[in-house]
Amino acid sequence: MNVLKKILYALLLFFILCCALIGLCAVKPEMSEKIADKLHLAQEEDDGADVDDSADVDSDGENDNGVIGDGEEQDSLLADTSDASEDDEKDAADSVQEDKDSTEGKSDKPVYETRPAPVSNSDEWQTGNVPNDLRIYGITAPADVAGKNGYQPIQDNNSEIDDEEAAWLQNEIDVGQTGDGLNFDARFYPYYAMLDDTGKHLYRQIYANAMALNGRFAPIESVSVGSLRNIFAAVYNDHPELFWMDTAYSCKYKKNGQCAEINLQFNSTADNLEQEKLNFETKAKAITDGARVLSSNYDKEKYVHNSLISRVDYDASASMNQSAYSALVNGRTVCAGYARAYQYMLQQLGIPCYYCTGYAGENHAWNIVALDDGYYNVDTTWDDTGAGTYDYFNKTDADYARTHLRQELSVNLPPCNGTAYRNLEPDSGGDTDNNDVPVDGRRRLADLGVTPESAFTTLEDYYNNCYNNLVQTGKGSYRFQNVISGEALFQNVYGAYQTEGYRQGYMDNALSQLNATYYLMNWAIEELQDGYYLITHDVLIQ
Repeated sequence: MNVLKKILYALLLFFILCCALIGLCAVKPEMSEKIADKLHLAQEEDDGADVDDSADVDSDGENDNGVIGDGEEQDSLLADTSDASEDDEKDAADSVQEDKDSTEGKSDKPVYETRPAPVSNSDEWQTGNVPNDLRIYGITAPADVAGKNGYQPIQDNNSEIDDEEAAWLQNEIDVGQTGDGLNFDARFYPYYAMLDDTGKHLYRQIYANAMALNGRFAPIESVSVGSLRNIFAAVYNDHPELFWMDTAYSCKYKKNGQCAEINLQFNSTADNLEQEKLNFETKAKAITDGARVLSSNYDKEKYVHNSLISRVDYDASASMNQSAYSALVNGRTVCAGYARAYQYMLQQLGIPCYYCTGYAGENHAWNIVALDDGYYNVDTTWDDTGAGTYDYFNKTDADYARTHLRQELSVNLPPCNGTAYRNLEPDSGGDTDNNDVPVDGRRRLADLGVTPESAFTTLEDYYNNCYNNLVQTGKGSYRFQNVISGEALFQNVYGAYQTEGYRQGYMDNALSQLNATYYLMNWAIEELQDGYYLITHDVLIQ
């Protein structure tokens, strides 16, 4: 009987201990995790299993980055990054880790980072010796004009203010000049036409206040910090006559991101503006008066082109070098000054001429001119070489494909595909265009071993071919080429690489299919005979 009582007491004590342990785990969940870990580790030790705490790979072979493969495959993948610079590798790894941290537990979709394309020769790509100073999208400046750039993008110096200062500003400043009643013809002011009604209202206000030298005012419409930058850029790009307004501005914005105050910045010419306007207009008129007597817009355009480069010297240290004033009055400027002076004078002659900005080995500015059969690219800066050339005068987008890339708002300017006034003047290299391809001796499809039937005629077919090339070849560093047919398709393809539309067209899907985390791509377009174009893609995918 005593033995039975001892057994019952022991069972009761065990029950009480179990209840206490359960209660403790309920209050402190970490206790249950530690107990489970101990039991799990003991089980593995009993089974003789080796534990690698660093592998962190699921049973199906998928690691935390969502990339399938064993350790050797991962080492090989990392080794392939020798094709990129060390900084690129670190940035890519940091970006991937940030994306992983932010999405962990939410999605199994692999993350990857896209980068603009470097340029290098094929041997460097194949040997993994891509230089560190990678340049974008295959765009390079020819040796004789390398360094003749100098365009400075719009700079926005913004600061956040608290509710108290915002309320004070509301009573302290007004909208200044509203610009109501102003109108800007889209044929001469294309950046104005790019904006919605709210943006146009603010554009008119900024223009009117700049004309009145009123540098501080409240926005007439509700506008975010990001939207204001595009609106300011539109005003600046459309109006070279505002030579006293700098490329920088500032805005004070509230916690919700809406601007409460706009501040324009003026250069030293604003101190004696009426006299400086007279100086500016006199210098411009000395050129435009000579052009007005000519019969055709082409002859006028050519006259201004020649007169400008004969009177101006490229000088990277020139003062106010982002303005037309620096070119016309001071006679020393950089690409921005050349382009804005050319724009102003052609506007005065009634010829639509746009300020175009982008990349040409460095940040660069040039012009787009409208003649009766279409639009043309003109780069007076690069034509101001030696005694003056026509190497970059009245060229198509295909001519500029290797040397100029539009960026920011300029991607929305009209495509340049005019032909009637192209190559009417001799280039400095004799019978060659600025791509170093003989004008009358461009390669034929037969030279490439390609038949007309294999050339793609639609953007969808081109995208499908690029996708198939990437997926079938897989990860690594390699080159593939294809041929497209027709000026219209060329414009679509060229535009897709300017605006990154190609990513949605094929690249993102291919990277997802390959479980890729990173890529670099360099592309180049060669104009062939009979309206065909050879597109070369050098890719690095990891």
